[in-house]
Amino acid sequence: MPTFDFKRYHIRSINAASGEERAAINQELKDLYASLSEADQKDFNEQLQQFLAKERARLKSDLESVKGMGGAN
Repeated sequence: MPTFDFKRYHIRSINAASGEERAAINQELKDLYASLSEADQKDFNEQLQQFLAKERARLKSDLESVKGMGGAN
């Protein structure tokens, strides 16, 4: 089972200079997915869901920390 580095794509997308660059990065991911076997596509989807859940939890924690700091003033 290959391991997919979604964080690398995510950081590249965040730092993209334009919408066109971001679209090209998204196309890279789509092309990668299309090139995978059915079994690897399943692993890709599972790893992507884990990455997204982890990122959502991190963002929620960051947001709660910022809200907590604002309430103390």
